[in-house]
Amino acid sequence: MKDGPHIARIAALIGDHARADVLTALMADRALTATELAALTNVTKQTISGHLAKLLDAGLIVVDQQGRHRYFRLANQDVAHLLESLMGVAFRTGAVRLRSSPREPALRRARVCYDHLAGQLAVQAFDWMLAQRIVILEQDGACLTEAGQSWFGRLNIDTAQLARQKRSFCRPCLDWGERRNHLAGALGAALLAYIFERGWAERVTDSRVVVFNPAGERAFCGLFGDSIHSDSGRST
Repeated sequence: MKDGPHIARIAALIGDHARADVLTALMADRALTATELAALTNVTKQTISGHLAKLLDAGLIVVDQQGRHRYFRLANQDVAHLLESLMGVAFRTGAVRLRSSPREPALRRARVCYDHLAGQLAVQAFDWMLAQRIVILEQDGACLTEAGQSWFGRLNIDTAQLARQKRSFCRPCLDWGERRNHLAGALGAALLAYIFERGWAERVTDSRVVVFNPAGERAFCGLFGDSIHSDSGRST
C-alpha cells in the first residue's frame, strides 16, 4: 500500500549533481541569476535553464523579476531544512566529496544556514541556551522561556514581534557537521542579523562561510558567558 506524499520526484530532482549544486548555492539565502548559477555549477546557460525550470515547477525554488534580470532563491525554509538534513545524513554516512574545499574547516566552524547561523559556534551557543533555560526542547520542537524573552530583550530583539511572523519562531536545526542542534526560525535569523549589524562577522563572497573578526568573536562568545571555545587567537 502506497501512502503519503510522492517523494520520488523530489528526491530525483535533488539527486542530480547540477541541481544539487544549485540548491546548495541558494542555501546562503541570496538570490542568484541563471548566469551566476551556471558558473557555480560548471554547466552551460542552456543547461542551467532546464534545471531551473524543473526546480521551479517542483516548487523548490522561486524567481523574482527585476527589470530584465531574474533572480532565483529557495522557495522557503522547509526546503532549506530539507537540504540541511540531507547534508547531515550524507556527512554521517560518509557521502562526502572526494576533494574537500579549502573552505571546509571554516564552513564547519561558522556558516549561514539559509537565514541563521550554523556550525560549531552556533551549536555551542545553542547548548548554552539550553543549559541556561533560555530555550527548552519540547516534543514538537523548541520553546522560548520567560528568561529567554528577557535575554533576547537585552539585545533589543523583539521576540513578541518575531512570534507574530508567518514562519517558524523558535526551532532546533540539526547541524550536519556537529550532529547537534543550532537555533533556527525567526529567533535564529534575528540573532544572525544582530551579529552582522554589529560588524562582528561577515560573509565570505560566493560562500556560506561566516568569518568572525577577533573582536567580534570575543563579543559573540561573551554573549554566552564565554562558554564557547573561541578561535579568535588563530588566523582564519
